[in-house]
Amino acid sequence: MTTIALTTAPAAPSRAGWFTQTGQVLRRWLIATLRQVWGPVMSLIQPVIWIVLFGQVFQSLGALPQFAPSTGSGTAGYIDYLVPGILMMTVLYSGAWAGTGYIDDINSGVMDQYLTSPVSRSAIVTGQLVQQLIINLAQSLVVLGIGWLAGARYPGGAGGMLVALGVATLLATIFCCASTAVALTARSQVALISLSQLIVLPATFLSTTMMPADLMPQWVQDVSRWNPMTWAVELGRGGLTGMYPDNGWWQVAGLTVLAALAFVWAMRSIRAYQRSV
Repeated sequence: MTTIALTTAPAAPSRAGWFTQTGQVLRRWLIATLRQVWGPVMSLIQPVIWIVLFGQVFQSLGALPQFAPSTGSGTAGYIDYLVPGILMMTVLYSGAWAGTGYIDDINSGVMDQYLTSPVSRSAIVTGQLVQQLIINLAQSLVVLGIGWLAGARYPGGAGGMLVALGVATLLATIFCCASTAVALTARSQVALISLSQLIVLPATFLSTTMMPADLMPQWVQDVSRWNPMTWAVELGRGGLTGMYPDNGWWQVAGLTVLAALAFVWAMRSIRAYQRSV
């Protein structure tokens, strides 16, 4: 009798789902953050200086009628006005530096290991983005706490604070994804830092971060009207004060569209990087 040996092909290795992949990428970035926690902590020194220094130097501005809607309390008026702007400025600066981690990965060879693995490209981008948003959320809460200690009050209550934090997250998403795209395209720390400085400073000072539009030159008012930083600041200020801007709906829509476009840009950039190596 002839014996027929039956052989079976080895089973294909199972592939983790997208959420598992994203979670692993996130875990890796969170561990790196905990090992170098001084970076996020040191980034909080600047908003402390802005709130304390500007809040004291320009304290008398609180008596101007432009600041009266935010609080009716005279000397505390400018602090109330300033804190939402510093909140958005903190996530703006932090987000603009998000791409430095990718450049470190490129230089160390980690990015090449990522791209030769079955990990989804969107999971790579999303995992690092979520890590950045977690850091930005923690920083935002600290900024609100510092503002409270400096004399700011938030009539909008807990709901208004959630709105401000949500808007800050949208703004952070825009600049984190844009920073990622620039990092994967330029592949240079110097280029990323230079471009970040070229963008974040005008974005801050050509907005209503520190001064109402009525007190700025006409050309600055025209620019600030279309500045996403202004949209975020006014929405955040509306949440904290409980008085939202009349055009808030299209400001939210604008920030959402920009966040989606920035994420698509980051995805196209990582795929372009993969094709080039």
